[in-house]
Amino acid sequence: MKHIPTLIIGAGQAGLAMSHCLTERSEQHVVLERGEVGNSWAHERWDNLAMQSPNWQSRLPGYCYDGPDPHGYMTMPEVLAYLKSYAVQSAAPVEAGVTVTSVTRSNAQFVVTTDKGVWHAANVVIATGACNRPAVPVFAKEVPRDITQISPLSYRNPSELPAGGVLVVGASATGVQLAAEIRASGRPVILATGNHIRMPRHYLGHDIAWLMEQSGLFSTTLDNIDDITRARSLPSLQLVGDRLRRFLDLNALQGMGVEIVGRLVGCHEGTLQFSGALANAIALSDLKMNRALSVIDAWAQQSGLTFTEAPRRFAPTLVPDMPRLTLPLALGTISTIVWASGFQPDMSWLHLPHFDEKGRLQHRGGIVAPGLHVLGLPFLRTRKSTFLGGVGDDARVLAKHISETRGRMAA
Repeated sequence: MKHIPTLIIGAGQAGLAMSHCLTERSEQHVVLERGEVGNSWAHERWDNLAMQSPNWQSRLPGYCYDGPDPHGYMTMPEVLAYLKSYAVQSAAPVEAGVTVTSVTRSNAQFVVTTDKGVWHAANVVIATGACNRPAVPVFAKEVPRDITQISPLSYRNPSELPAGGVLVVGASATGVQLAAEIRASGRPVILATGNHIRMPRHYLGHDIAWLMEQSGLFSTTLDNIDDITRARSLPSLQLVGDRLRRFLDLNALQGMGVEIVGRLVGCHEGTLQFSGALANAIALSDLKMNRALSVIDAWAQQSGLTFTEAPRRFAPTLVPDMPRLTLPLALGTISTIVWASGFQPDMSWLHLPHFDEKGRLQHRGGIVAPGLHVLGLPFLRTRKSTFLGGVGDDARVLAKHISETRGRMAA
């Protein structure tokens, strides 16, 4: 049995940021990682994935992007190299290839059981991320077995899919990127569209990420949100990271030949069923985009800065005249379903009473309970909490909390 003041579980961007901040405070700790540093980027991302945020926004505590392409978007291998380099520079005490199987509490200590032994720690930081498990609905088991079903965690590229059409479920960032990529390979693609947030890649002559950061939208805090549960469940923005300034929205996808349908709501006797509320979902998405652009416009007017482009509003998203409501799978229209319907954190190994009735970890700005913390979840403390350029601020706050409460029980 080993003893350590603080254990960090996960060596991705959140865990490494936390390690750096604890090191700055001379707090002894160890980082446990089931695979390698940046394991999710190494093994659970598709080949052509690029960061949604520009390279200049890739900044972790004590470490910023300093490459030749600040306005580009890092590819999957580049993100992995970035994280590995950060771990080396930070001298992060990572123990790789260690899988945590259980976390329990014994008096004032946490008992962390792994496949390589047992640890006792006064503090535990859960930094395993929010995208460990695809959110696949229960009715997926009703889909006939001859239809291939995969998630973005196992998808790599179109060539690995069976021949035939593809249904992509979910129209957030992942869904629109995969729909575009698969359609570009020549396959028929249907996109099942639920809640989503349309957003241009560039606006007022700048990357939207710069505008959202400068205007304060990214830094919106918990105190400014009426319904934090809803805010934490909002879909990611429809953004794609490339230098072509692509506005990859439903209009662009329809222009490519992607068929748009409503949210997938069930499968009955071999027939997929889609919601008839597609027009409502599209109208709400346009409304959210225009509200965000109005905030940016107001900030731009007050900033005193000169912009190369004037404020504008984009044409409404086109709604298909008669979107299909059913798809009998026996017709052979599709051979594959890609579940880009969101992700959930996997904390099945955390055997402590800190979950709500829906299985969500309860926390207050990342503080779960005395000695127990979480990092890297959506809107942990601000809107940018899950971004590479935002997780560091949360890590600093939690590291300060751990340092100040060392040796005593504090919430």
